[in-house]
Amino acid sequence: MLKYQPYKYDIQGLSMEIQFIEPVDPLWINLLQNIQHDIYHLPTYLLAEAQKNSAIAEMISISENDKIFCLPYLLRSCNNMFDEFTIYEEIFDIVSPNGYPGFLLNEAAANTPEFLKLALDQLVNVLQTKNICSAFLRLHPIINQGCHAILPTELCHVSGQTVSINLTLAEAEIWQQTRPEHRTHINRCKRSGFMAKILPLEAYLDEFLEVYNQTMERVNAKQYFYFNREYFQDLLALEEKVFLCIVDLDSKVACAGIFTECCEIVQYHLGGTKTEFLKQAPSKLMFDYVRFWAKKRGNKFMHLGGGVGAAQDSLYHFKVGFATDKHPFLTLRLITDKDKYSSLISARAKILQVDPETVLQSNFFPAYRSLN
Repeated sequence: MLKYQPYKYDIQGLSMEIQFIEPVDPLWINLLQNIQHDIYHLPTYLLAEAQKNSAIAEMISISENDKIFCLPYLLRSCNNMFDEFTIYEEIFDIVSPNGYPGFLLNEAAANTPEFLKLALDQLVNVLQTKNICSAFLRLHPIINQGCHAILPTELCHVSGQTVSINLTLAEAEIWQQTRPEHRTHINRCKRSGFMAKILPLEAYLDEFLEVYNQTMERVNAKQYFYFNREYFQDLLALEEKVFLCIVDLDSKVACAGIFTECCEIVQYHLGGTKTEFLKQAPSKLMFDYVRFWAKKRGNKFMHLGGGVGAAQDSLYHFKVGFATDKHPFLTLRLITDKDKYSSLISARAKILQVDPETVLQSNFFPAYRSLN
């Protein structure tokens, strides 16, 4: 259990005010009511992710007059990574929950580009006072788009691309943007009797887990991509914002996917296909069904994400077959306490039996969490 406990922390110097907010605090939801957000910013989602990652869910709010910056994140202890070496003080870092959360700005803040830089400066300063040495933040490709034009390149990294479907287009245009090969498979699935439908996740969780786990085993997925039943039961607390799409043939589940819906943005969360149905590609029918279902519900975007680890791999190529809208996948990499960061780099170097510079050259951030 982490020693660090969430609490409110107010700074009223100059004109800035900073608050740490825990998920049970009504202020969290109250702030989101006036700011465009996504599923990843909801306290319920953060709690599910915190449980999976042995972390603490928290949000920081930084405001100046009518301008507001919000950042939900997971707080992690760094000390338990270095059992062989003594770390004489508790050191933490923060990371985004799974997905594309990023930070949130209200309208006044979004219209004042210099405020974002001031807010991030304050973020670094206040995290340092809490023994937090680094922050790795995945930005939201839609809500945070354009940030790389405002922030310095050493801070904001373009780490890849993601894909979304513009649901404001006419259905005929959405269909026309679909890769011909995808259209062929979709039509073939329909003719073969495959049926897509939206079903309650709670009632069909076992069916989903069977499909998902089989898919992860087939692709030799890293352990990070495996989720226990408790995680999905925690997701059920999102209620009407999470839903399941299943494609079946003759009452046999062929593929399944979990999707979320929040503030006119639909996100593809997790999914898979049973091995015996791979040749028929029923997942193409699933995405086709969900995008038009989402459009009819008044959503503006259906974000599909990118490739594994932001690579332009076969998964990315599959998703690009549904739309032409691409977004830079941005990450923020903050070293909030250089001395503590360096001490952790030295500890990792001793474990790996290399010099600290070798650890620092890793593409992984924070580098002290790199395994090689």
